[in-house]
Amino acid sequence: MPIEIKVARFQELSNIELYQILQLRTEVFVVEQDCVYQDMDDKDFESLHVVLLLDNSIAAYTRIYESSKASHIGRVVVKRENRKNDLGKLIMKESIDSCESVYGSQDIIISAQLYLLKFYSELGFKSEGDIYLEDGIKHIQMRYVF
Repeated sequence: MPIEIKVARFQELSNIELYQILQLRTEVFVVEQDCVYQDMDDKDFESLHVVLLLDNSIAAYTRIYESSKASHIGRVVVKRENRKNDLGKLIMKESIDSCESVYGSQDIIISAQLYLLKFYSELGFKSEGDIYLEDGIKHIQMRYVF
């Protein structure tokens, strides 16, 4: 099972890659999680897109971007059939490394779905603040400090 990681700016994505990314995000965030919201936003244009390909097909994805005070990792998604293969950890480690190499050793902030608290904690993220609802799903802000 050959794994390839690709990090690309929005303009560097092919039409097919963009379609597959949006298809995966919709499949998981809208259909599987039964959450109606506007997934496509202007952050896609300014983000770096981290794509994990398994046998030449997108199996996991994140996007990373920078704000004035931190790096951010968002839209973390793994295809349902690949969730037992540690691909989530692999793409998150690659995303952390990409944040550091592109934006420097500044903190990384994520908006984590609460049920994934243990997963992100094992990667070195620490929760901060109160639990909040985002699109009807419980979330907590987490921070990774280098």
